[in-house]
Amino acid sequence: MTTTIRETNLPGLLYRGKVRDTYAVDEDSLLMVATDRISAFDVVLPTGIPEKGAVLNQISRFWFERTSDIVPNHLIEMASERADLDIPEEIARRAMVVKKAERIDVECVVRGFITGSAWAEYRRAGTVQDRPMPSGMREGDPFPQPLFTPTTKAEVGHDENMSWDEVVEMVGLETAEKLRDTTIAVYEFARDFARDRGIIIADTKMEFGVVDDELILIDELLTPDSSRFWDADGYEPGKSQPNYDKQLVRDWLDAFGWDHEPPAPELPADVVEKTAERYFEAFSKLTGRRLD
Repeated sequence: MTTTIRETNLPGLLYRGKVRDTYAVDEDSLLMVATDRISAFDVVLPTGIPEKGAVLNQISRFWFERTSDIVPNHLIEMASERADLDIPEEIARRAMVVKKAERIDVECVVRGFITGSAWAEYRRAGTVQDRPMPSGMREGDPFPQPLFTPTTKAEVGHDENMSWDEVVEMVGLETAEKLRDTTIAVYEFARDFARDRGIIIADTKMEFGVVDDELILIDELLTPDSSRFWDADGYEPGKSQPNYDKQLVRDWLDAFGWDHEPPAPELPADVVEKTAERYFEAFSKLTGRRLD
């Protein structure tokens, strides 16, 4: 029977996020565990997705290793490779040892295609995050250039859109430009890489921190939780796209009639099973191998 790990109750818990639990390892490093929790519309659902944490952990590693020449990241090593960590195997395969960083409280969202909340705003006002867009766009169309559309990093509740001026006010112009340019550079590399493997990365979000005055990527990177992954073979603008992410969960919650406020309803078994299958397939398509 597949294990579902929603909480990792190890000594030294520092922070419990929507999906990840973070623990102290030593003065300079942390243990970050990707649980099987799943969130939608910024709310953690009561139902977990079996093995999701292991998939997220290994996909993040995959991308951290391939983008380190664009920007450094917080990965030190995988927890499963650290013999000195006294943690169960099922936790270790969902975890990585990372550098302790000073987090920048901006969700760095980049959009390559119009979908989700951007599509809803465009239909209403012809804009995306208050910026005018070309007329006649269809759902799923690519933007002429990737858009940097940052949001707040909310501890509780929903993230809120941030204007460019608000980002500059928070972090300064130089850092704001680094966040924007680095986010877009990483996205463009991953978009092209994934497209050759049958996946369209429609959008994604990244988080950054600072270690020794250096900007680094932290948290997760280009996973089905933080991104929209579409099936390139079935891609057709003008409709909802076949996907390898948690869109199935979002669609079921909307059809159920949930108002996007806690508490969220339990997911049915078939939605859980199909979502897990899509996460595994995304991993295999991107990496060319099965999950360890």
